[in-house]
Amino acid sequence: MKYTVVLEPQEEGGFTVQCVEIPGAISQGETREEALANIKEAIELVLDVQRDELHRKISTVRREIAKVDVADVI
Repeated sequence: MKYTVVLEPQEEGGFTVQCVEIPGAISQGETREEALANIKEAIELVLDVQRDELHRKISTVRREIAKVDVADVI
């Protein structure tokens, strides 16, 4: 999957980066490349936690999981 991230150079050096679609996925890096690698890991970690929470809820309550396609707006 592809996600939109915002890289922001910091005055003291390095970059902060956050994922637009996943509000808890935030990271940083000394270089642009390092920041992008770190945000990929942050996205994976947040999605793992969300998936675990969802499965825990599903096991206690009758729910259904479905996937939907959303048109690209950019």
